[in-house]
Amino acid sequence: MADKKIILTGDRPTGKLHIGHYVGSLKRRVELQNSGLYDKTFVFIADAQALTDNIDNPEKVRQNVIEVALDYLACGLDPAKSTIFIQSQIPELCELSFYYMDLVTVSRLQRNPTVKTEIQMRNFETSIPVGFFTYPISQAADITAFKATTVPAGEDQEPMIEQAREIVRRFNHIYGETLVEPEILLPTNAVCLRLPGTDGKAKMSKSLGNCIYLSDPADVVEKKIKSMYTDPTHIKVSDPGKLEGNTVFTYLDAFSRPEHFERYLPDYPNLDELKAHYTRGGLGDMKVKKFLAAIMQEELTPIRERRKEFEKDIPAVYEMLRKGCEAARETASATLDEVRKAMKINYFDDAELIAEQAKRFAQE
Repeated sequence: MADKKIILTGDRPTGKLHIGHYVGSLKRRVELQNSGLYDKTFVFIADAQALTDNIDNPEKVRQNVIEVALDYLACGLDPAKSTIFIQSQIPELCELSFYYMDLVTVSRLQRNPTVKTEIQMRNFETSIPVGFFTYPISQAADITAFKATTVPAGEDQEPMIEQAREIVRRFNHIYGETLVEPEILLPTNAVCLRLPGTDGKAKMSKSLGNCIYLSDPADVVEKKIKSMYTDPTHIKVSDPGKLEGNTVFTYLDAFSRPEHFERYLPDYPNLDELKAHYTRGGLGDMKVKKFLAAIMQEELTPIRERRKEFEKDIPAVYEMLRKGCEAARETASATLDEVRKAMKINYFDDAELIAEQAKRFAQE
């Protein structure tokens, strides 16, 4: 099993997925799933993890599980090629987390940069829920349960993957080679690491209302692009424009391809020429936004249409998830059996132990 190439990746169901998720991970997952380079792909909806900071609002998490599943299917994740499952339906993950807790110190968790950042973002400094604090341990359980060799994620997740590796090394050192050490797979396009919100803020966020969702209707996408943050000093068309911090050009870096210029903006051979014209002046924001809108509609229309098809049979989507959970649980259960054996807590499966103890007590 250790020499197999296995992917594990997922999302917290706290809202519909947006284009930041799409360029940052979803699109790549579909490519990896279809590449034939991996023996197995596991994609999960991290509902149990979402509850760590939404414990008083379980309905929000519950409603968003189906939204995320629909977005997955619409983007091209295929249940025939990827095991799509819901985290809370795999109880083995809780048991693994419990054992891993003994391998990590409180001070090590406190030093994790991702945990630090997330705690500050949620104003948890004085009252951190234990479940949220131990998120890196839970993530290590998710990864190791499926013996994942590869975890596609953004660079902000590197400290988490490193902590998972530490847990694997410590477990294997104490109990013998059992778990597989994962590697992070970063996005190849640097712009896609963290796509800013439409308002130019560092991150897309539902609460800030600065997201373009994969399920947004065409007119909503158009409206959001028209209101996008550009260069506030670029008032007249003739003014020179700045590219740095200009959200429209950041999105073009992430989404535009040479063929888009042939189709929608033949005046320019490529993005570099468009940027050059904008910086020297003489190119208006609306022309650039119109170009971006055409690209985004081309990218999002097929996703939106596929989603509408899947929405017609929601029971079938839940059935797909149920089957995915069954398959995932089978794999996680096999790993847990190996972990219990390594830790010597598989009392009833160990005939040798029972015979040995019977012999010991017979001699006394």
